[in-house]
Order: sequence, then C-alpha cells, then structure tokens
Amino acid sequence: MYAKILGASVSGVEGIMITVEADISGGLPQINLVGLPDSAIRESSERVRAAIRNCGFQFPMSRITVNLAPADLRKEGTAFDLTIAGAILVASEQLPAEAFAGMMLIGELSLNGELRSVTGVLPMVEQAMRTGIRRVVLPSANAAEAVLIHDLEVYAIDHLNELGAWGQGDSWKQYLYNEDKSTNRRLSISGDASGQAALDYADVLGLHGAKRALLIAAAGNHNFMLSGPPGTGKTMLAKRLPTILPPLSDEEALEVTKIYSVAGKLGSSPSSLIRMRPFRAPHHTISTGGLIGGGTIPRPGEATLAHRGVLFLDELPEFSRPALEVLRQPLEDREVTIARTRAVTRFPARFMLAASMNPCPCGYWGNETGDRRCTCSDTAVLRYRSKISGPLIDRIDLLLEVPRPASIQAARVGMSSGEMHNSVMAAVERQNDRAKEIGVRSNGELAGASLHRAAKLSNEASALLRHAFDSLGISFRAHDRLLRLARTIADVDGSDEIREIHMSEAIQYRRAGETIGE
Repeated sequence: MYAKILGASVSGVEGIMITVEADISGGLPQINLVGLPDSAIRESSERVRAAIRNCGFQFPMSRITVNLAPADLRKEGTAFDLTIAGAILVASEQLPAEAFAGMMLIGELSLNGELRSVTGVLPMVEQAMRTGIRRVVLPSANAAEAVLIHDLEVYAIDHLNELGAWGQGDSWKQYLYNEDKSTNRRLSISGDASGQAALDYADVLGLHGAKRALLIAAAGNHNFMLSGPPGTGKTMLAKRLPTILPPLSDEEALEVTKIYSVAGKLGSSPSSLIRMRPFRAPHHTISTGGLIGGGTIPRPGEATLAHRGVLFLDELPEFSRPALEVLRQPLEDREVTIARTRAVTRFPARFMLAASMNPCPCGYWGNETGDRRCTCSDTAVLRYRSKISGPLIDRIDLLLEVPRPASIQAARVGMSSGEMHNSVMAAVERQNDRAKEIGVRSNGELAGASLHRAAKLSNEASALLRHAFDSLGISFRAHDRLLRLARTIADVDGSDEIREIHMSEAIQYRRAGETIGE
C-alpha cells in the first residue's frame, strides 16, 4: 500500500516543496525514514507512532518506508510530523487519498496528537502558492503568518483528530485574512518598533555635521563609521537611524518577514508583514557563525537578520578580526554564501553597515583638555586601529569623526527625525524616478554602467575627482564609492548634476578615514 502527501521545507530563506511518500509492506514492524532527514525528522517516527495510537487510529504493524523527495536534498525540522502521519494513515487506508489531493500539510505533533507551531511557515506557503497549491493545513499558531500570502485556503487545526475528521467528510473552518488590516500593515520585531518610536534626532544636541552625514547615508543606503571619544553621542546617533529610513516596499517587506519566519522571530500571532526596517546590534563577543550564519544545516545570522535594514557594530575594534573579515563578501555581494559538503546555501544580506569606534583603547587619544587625557602608547594605538583592515575600511562610504562639543551652550538643538526623514524621502523619490531608466533603486547599489549613467558630473566635479584619485591614492573601489556618495549628496540637495561642492563633501567623508584607519 502506497500514499504520498505534499509537505515543505526551507533551504536558506526559501521554501521547497517536499513529497512525503509512505509504503507499507510485509516485514518486521518498523519505520524507515529515507531522503536525508536530520535527527529531528528521524525522531518523528516515535512522535507519529504515539500520536496515531493516542488519537484512536491503528498504527500499522508492518514495515513502513517513508521517503522525503527529492532524496538528494537534506531536510531538517519538525514540520514533517503531520505530513508523515497523514501519509501513513492514507497508505493504511484509514483515510481516503482523494481528500488530501493538492493539499500541503505542515506541523509538529505532540505524543497525544496536538499540533505545535513550526518555524519557516511563510516561505513554505509562498512556495506552495508559486507551485499551484492552493490549500494548506497547519497548526493554529501558524495560521496568522500563513495568511500573509493571499489567494490561499489556509486551514488551521489543533489536533490530529481533526485531520481524520476531514478525511471522513467533515468540514474545516478556513482561516481567513482580516481585510481590515490590509490598509495599515505593520509588525514590530520583538518589540523594537515601539522602542524606536520614542527615539528622535531632536534629542541629540549639536553634532550637526554628523546628523547631516547620517541623513546622506540613509538617503543612499551607504555604509558609515563614526569615530570619537566616549560620550560624544556616537551610539545615540546610530540608534536613531531607523527613524529616518524609508519604509519597506511590499517586496522588501515580504523578504524581511520570510527571514524572521525562518529564524522563529515573528512572534505567536503576526498581524501583517514587517514594515519597519530591521536594526540589529550584536555584542562584540559574537562569533563568526553568529554574525553571518552557519551550522550543519546553515541558519541565518545577524547579517541576514539585518537584511534591508541596519547592522550596527558598536565599538568595532572590539569584535574579533575573523568576524569582521567575513563581512567583506556580503558587503560587496549583498549576500552570504555558506558551503557545506552536500549543498551551498545563500542568504540575502543587503544591509547598511553602521559602526562606531573610539580613537584608541582608552578613548581619549588627541584630547589635550580637561581631566581625561590619553594614556595609550603609540604601539597600543596602532595595534588597536590595525584590528580594522584596509579592505574593510575600503567598503565604508562615510568615515566621520564625532568631536566633543566645545561647550554645552554651543550644543543647540538641530533637525528632528521628522525633518530628516522628509529630506531622505525626497532624495529617495529622485532615485526611484531615475531607477525607471537605469533599473537600480538605491544609490548605494549603483555599479558599472548604471553608476556612470546616474553620476552626471560637472566639469569641475570631474576634475576634482581625478585630482583626489591621483593625490589620495584611493582604490578603484573607493573611486566608485565616491561617485555613489556624491550622487546621493546631489540628490539630497535636489540637484540632477553632481557639482564640485557635492564631490568635495564626498571626498571630505573619505579623507576622515586617513586618521581613523591609519
């Protein structure tokens, strides 16, 4: 006796359709799971056996072979429990096969048949829709997440007995998306949205040059690093960055929500797609795997969790050198590639890198006033700064020194987050209009032909760029970053042409790297 039922798995952050086949034949009573299952799937045989018995069904006392196809793809997780149980019940003729035709089953089973939530439901059901599957059965705890994908019939159940009732002709209640939510679809990430709402750049006194630099970074999605003594406001500036960033588009919101679904960080009942850009700030003790992802079956790291948002590395030199160096590839390619023996997994990593650092280990290098003076030797300062490699510095667009204000009276209130956000959105609109011709929406991602088409230089700006390339000894990569940065500065100022003043400001941000990275 043979049966097959559709299930799903996740590879990276994308869903994959899996066919679960069950064959019952003569032989010693046992379940053989094949198709590269991980330990959690292999243990499902005991969960499925107990759940079937405790729900009043007969567990076949025969040899049962369960295959997860395609067989050459490694599978993981507990989402196959319900699918395996359904396939065994159909193969043993306790449930009719036609009742589950064209239907995908997802869910983890407890020993008494109750269904528990699983991670990665959003990419699974999205893949079901793409392959023409329109009916999905899953735990009630995952229903709110599943209906974020429209045009699907989502059936939420709490117990294996409900699967049996459906097979015997009873009807299920379909879990429907509440259309009233579609006009204001917002979802916080672990409560971050409410915390960010209380932050405002109006709270930052002085530092007008730094706020101008962060406005430019937000407008063009440029990487930046702030350097200065302790207490000057570097962390305050970085943490308020999400308040001026543009909202996620529908496509970007789906990408980010899928990542958080795979990582199990959506919460128990998400009401909509994520609309606030992620802001991730890992501690400097984070491992290489924690930063870019890893594991036997790779899982997303902080770089992927910051996709379409900000990855903030506070006290950059305190991070391990290997952890910082692995960021070079995702900063350039906008994705993380993790190779294992059986497969290569790719995670999206289009994030804005925000970093801060002190000028020396004690933090007061160059401070010749007040009670705090630098106590570091030249060797200690050099060793501290050498933790940040030249190639990593080369991938940062804005390098800015944040000085201590001369006096508290001079530190007046500047632009608020609302005013800065309006300037950012005006620059973003200019980029969106230009994207209709060149196909690239963000200045930070311009390259090759699209960069040269977008960066229309005046004669004076072109001469200044050539002079900077010759005199500063910058690399070709830094040359292109200067062009991208100058393009954004011109957009912020409402200019179609990159003028000398825009190029001069862009070069100023790069020259700060001579003292930061020396």
